[in-house]
Amino acid sequence: MKYSIKKLIFILFVVFSLKNYSQDSFTNPIINGGYPDPSIVRVGDDFYIVNSSFEYFPALPIHHSKDLVNWELIGYGLHRTEQISRDKVNLIDVQQQGGIHAPSIRYHDGLFYIISTNVYTPKDKTKPTEMVNFIITAKDPKGPWSDPYVIENAPGIDPDIFFDDNGKVWFVGTHDTGNPTKNGIGEIWIQELDLINWELKGERHSIWRGACGGCCVEGPHIYKQHNRYYLMVAEGGTSYNHAVMIASSEEIEGPYDSNPKNPILTSRHLSNNNWVHSTGHADLVQLQDGRWYMVALGIRNELDMTSNMGRETHLMPVAWEEAWDNWVEVEKGKWEPVIIKWPVVSPETGKVERQTTLPFTEKKQINNNSFYDDFSSNDIDVHWNFRRLPTENMFKLIPKSKKLRLNLNPDVFKLRGRYNLMGFRQKESDFNYSASMSFKPKMNLAEAGVSVFSQDDNFINFTIIKENNKTLLRLIIKPRNDEIKIVKSIPLEYEKNIILSIVSKNNKYSYKYSLDGGKIFNSFYETSANLVLCKGYIGTNLGLYASSNGKKTKEFAEFNWVQNLSK
Repeated sequence: MKYSIKKLIFILFVVFSLKNYSQDSFTNPIINGGYPDPSIVRVGDDFYIVNSSFEYFPALPIHHSKDLVNWELIGYGLHRTEQISRDKVNLIDVQQQGGIHAPSIRYHDGLFYIISTNVYTPKDKTKPTEMVNFIITAKDPKGPWSDPYVIENAPGIDPDIFFDDNGKVWFVGTHDTGNPTKNGIGEIWIQELDLINWELKGERHSIWRGACGGCCVEGPHIYKQHNRYYLMVAEGGTSYNHAVMIASSEEIEGPYDSNPKNPILTSRHLSNNNWVHSTGHADLVQLQDGRWYMVALGIRNELDMTSNMGRETHLMPVAWEEAWDNWVEVEKGKWEPVIIKWPVVSPETGKVERQTTLPFTEKKQINNNSFYDDFSSNDIDVHWNFRRLPTENMFKLIPKSKKLRLNLNPDVFKLRGRYNLMGFRQKESDFNYSASMSFKPKMNLAEAGVSVFSQDDNFINFTIIKENNKTLLRLIIKPRNDEIKIVKSIPLEYEKNIILSIVSKNNKYSYKYSLDGGKIFNSFYETSANLVLCKGYIGTNLGLYASSNGKKTKEFAEFNWVQNLSK
């Protein structure tokens, strides 16, 4: 097999960066980058996690693992245009931080199910926000997945699907009680679900308002263990007061009794200096040998109690322990304790640990968060994603010549826009991101380059642009809550390719370029990395960008390779 010098360098970097902090431990997070709201399922020896994706497409990323600590992105639940049409699930012009919320993944009788919510705010501000709960199915988690089955008359967000051992199937949802004194979503409800007609049936049961009385109760999951039903929820909001609560009942319809030791996971009581915080929104999984683990989101505390990666997926061991929760009068004057088993997260510490004993000691964790694409495949790499549904003919792969052609679109970065931007999730704060680009702009304001983007209104573009008959190298920054700024712009002529590079280290972004294939890099500018510090639902992405800034053109930029070195 022949490798280019660039690919050999990348392979060598990856090999030397593969390391384990200990022979018998793994390091959190287990899925780096903006992968929040994890839901997990085990099928035999295989584990699968699905995460929220919000306005990004493809949506509902699915990871696979054999050992709970090494995860591979294998596909997406929403991966076809037909699945996100306006009459079902709209990812065409969805608002930022809208879109696909808090999925659950389950397996039953040879079929995988993902249930989730699309949150869409109409452009007509007189109309209310739409919360469409839907289910997709697949025989193979790699896909293909079905078109969404929309569940009508199912209010709220963050649904779960529960298959009881008596054959009944339950929709587990959330809704607002309508009480203005309550903060956020206030109540968990269940109702039987008809999987033939994909509709709710029977009576709806309101079963729990959480341990805090309905403060942002969401993300419910139901489990049946020890002859009881357990309802686990996220509560307190998805910021610093985030927490995981659990309740139990003898009957699925309730009543549910709160665990006296709630919350079973939180970081609200820890120091602001703790390495991770905002831990919550969790799911449980049982191993074949009977052991239990929890996956939950958390935010690394790298700068101002956040990081550019946003909310990531973490793993904790769980033990079930007996507790004398209540006393009941079995006969007059005679009382006996009610003994209930409750899950205890990270039994020795009660929190998300940076390092924890491996679930399977014979399988070591491999830490590799780098990325390389030379566009030699007929299909786009699974890690690439787009903000909303990409425009038609946005890009073209040319595998014979190992190029990605990114066509220039008149649209620019704007709220709810479908601009020509494609990227992959940033997975570590320190990285070296570079791309080789062939681009000779002819039309005025034709532009292409690399981008670090957080939201429609928060990004950094390091690009080549044609302006006043000059080819310019330009750095553009859109700070949050501020106007777009042209930080620096210089005339630049080059014959063939230009390599654009952004190096992040010690909370600094260094912008560099090379005109000789990477032998020499010229310094261009330096900024703080907190310009795109995550303040939203998902973390920062590194990507490619092209625009004609309002005019139609047939111009395009070609990229020869993209590389991100990140340990």
